[in-house]
Amino acid sequence: MAAQVIVLNGGSSSGKSTIARALQELLPESWVTFGTDTLVDALPPRLLAADGIEFAADGAVGTGEEFRRLDVAWSLGIAAMARAGARVVVDEVFLGGPASQHRWRTALDGLDVLWVGVRCAPSAAEAREAARGDRVPGMARAQADLVHRNIVYDLEVDTTDTDALTCARAIVDRAA
Repeated sequence: MAAQVIVLNGGSSSGKSTIARALQELLPESWVTFGTDTLVDALPPRLLAADGIEFAADGAVGTGEEFRRLDVAWSLGIAAMARAGARVVVDEVFLGGPASQHRWRTALDGLDVLWVGVRCAPSAAEAREAARGDRVPGMARAQADLVHRNIVYDLEVDTTDTDALTCARAIVDRAA
């Protein structure tokens, strides 16, 4: 399979963004990276509350109807870019479990997609989260296992004790 899209799914602070940057260096073609953080950063401030996306004090993330509508549009837009010839790495957090993967599968239908689970032990993700300082404490631990439940992958990597470059090399080998 020669992937057109690589979907990295993992919890907050699992290493997805670092792997995505490493993939851009390793892959022979030009690849663009879009992540859920890109979408959240693009939201109007009023959607960072009810009906948008809410970050609870315990690290839980809730989404409202308007966010979910924009999230569908987001995935369809990313898919359109891939159909137009862009190679895309998606840095995603499947908070909705299989429904999140189904949304992406529907959007990416007909494209060659490599589904990659990016795992990280909750304690390691939590330590990274604390070092970053830009996340709600508890988010990494809450998401570490949740985002992988009932998700089907072509490949899984674990960043607990493996660096991003090594994980990216495994992905490149599979994407070729």
